[in-house]
This record gives sequence, C-alpha cells and structure tokens, in this order.
Amino acid sequence: MNGQFAQVLSRAVAMRSEGGPMRACLVVGARGSTPQQAGAMMLVDHSGTTFGTIGGGCVEAELTRRAMAMLLSGTTGVHDFTLDHDYGWDDGLICGGTLFVAIGTLPETDELSSIEQAVCGRVDTRLPVFVRIDNDPARYDLHIPPQPRLLIAGGGHIGQAVARHGLRLDFETTLFDDRADLLESFAPEGCHQAPGEMAEMLATADIDAETFCVIVTRGHRHDAQALAAVIDRGARYVGMIGSKRKVLLVRRELLDRGVSEDALDAVNAPIGLDIGSVSGEEIALSIAAELVQVREQRGRVSVDGPHLDVSR
Repeated sequence: MNGQFAQVLSRAVAMRSEGGPMRACLVVGARGSTPQQAGAMMLVDHSGTTFGTIGGGCVEAELTRRAMAMLLSGTTGVHDFTLDHDYGWDDGLICGGTLFVAIGTLPETDELSSIEQAVCGRVDTRLPVFVRIDNDPARYDLHIPPQPRLLIAGGGHIGQAVARHGLRLDFETTLFDDRADLLESFAPEGCHQAPGEMAEMLATADIDAETFCVIVTRGHRHDAQALAAVIDRGARYVGMIGSKRKVLLVRRELLDRGVSEDALDAVNAPIGLDIGSVSGEEIALSIAAELVQVREQRGRVSVDGPHLDVSR
C-alpha cells in the first residue's frame, strides 16, 4: 500500500499547497464481498480528476459524482455503496457486498506534509479524514504502517524476477549481489542496488519487523553466508531457495556456527508456496505469493473512527 499511497499523498500535498479544493474518499468499512477493504483511498479534485483507487470503475464513477457534489456544496459525509446490479452489471462487478466510504477533508498543508514525510521515511503514522455525520464533526484515522522492505540476496534470473514482483506488490526492494555489472545491467527499474560481498552488505542492512529477506544466490556457500547475515535479526520473513538436501546442509553448517534451532526453524526453506513451479519465473511467482501471504496474515491497514456495523 505505502509506496502507491505515498504518490496519492504527495498529490494531496501539492493540491493543498496550490489551494485547489478536493475531497478525500476513504473506505472506512466493508461488508461481504467487495473489491477493496477499509483503508483504500481516492482523491477527487474540482475538475473531477481522481487520484488513487477504491477498486472498481463503476463505484468510482458514482463516488466521483457524489464527491463533486459535496465539493460544490461544501459538505462532507459517509456514503454506502451496495455492489449490486445498479453498480456492477455492465462491468461485471456484482460482488454483492457493501462499501462504506467517508467523503471528507484532509489536514492543512503543514500537517499533511509531515505525514507525507513520515510515510516516505517508513515511520508508522496516521492520516485523519474529517467529515460531518448528522451535522456533528467526526474523524476517521487511516493507520499507515511502514512500507514492507524486501531484501533479495542474489541478482540472477530468479532474484531479478522476485524483484520485479516485489516492486509491483508495493515492497521497497533492494537487490544484493557481488557482481556490480550484473546489477547495473539487469536490476529492474525502481529497485535499489547493493553491489559488494553479499554477506557483508546484508550484515549492515537495516532489518526490522517489516523486512522480508529472500536468499536466492548462485550457490550453497553464498546462501549459507547470506542466511547467517540476516537470521535471528527480527525480520518478518526469511526464506532460502534450495533442495531439501541443500537446506539440510546449510542448517547443519549454521548449527555448527552457533545459530539456534529455533532461529533456523523460522526460516522458510525451501522457499515459496508449493505451486508445482519449475522455471525461474514460476519459482519467483511462488516466492512472491508466499511474501504476500505472510504480509497479509496480520493485516497492515486499519481505519479508526465512528462505529459502523460492518466488518473492517
């Protein structure tokens, strides 16, 4: 969410600075089957131009219409959208669920800029959206956790493919390899490059509870060194490629180095979901799927505000 959301937030700051009127449309709750859950946000400016998405063209068209009407009347509020024939027949979005969307205003420029800086700096923060409900002022707070960080040891074809997936899936992605020319030639656009001895570079890399480490180097020795550099340092996820035999060899080597069995048990190895992958691209896809699965297990986005009788 955060990388894409940072772009929406940057646009909001620019619009605030320019003095242009806008409405922030924040999904504050969802019931049943819907294209988005609480936390999705879209901006609508005075010309009807939108930034961001709440996940469905038919709903967004109606949401834009209502936001424009509120801009003209100087009002705010919470609207519900039931995704039935009225909103989805032509576009195939008959989900059957209901979205609850706050159409409101954002903080002033200075506060909004501070929130933008926090998001870009991977600092846990909140964005308020102000509305009026039954003529009373109300506020919804969008919780924005740090953007997940993906560290990939190994810049070969699998590492490159994982990096491409990571960027598309909104991970801040860094590719590590001791072959600087390979990184320069093949690292995907938008991916950070860390040339040098992989174990040394990984040992000094920032690792926190929103860090995902993927080890897909070109050999057993590099894998063991990379794993030793990141294991038991508080990462959200650590995974290593390899056959069961190779994984066992690396495990024995690290046990001999004094790494605990509990730390080794927490490593996802062999890496990736079992989808019957064979090619490098398929293996990268299985790894990306596992990253998303782990990332979403405890959820990243939440909205606090006036109670709605919905599942958020």
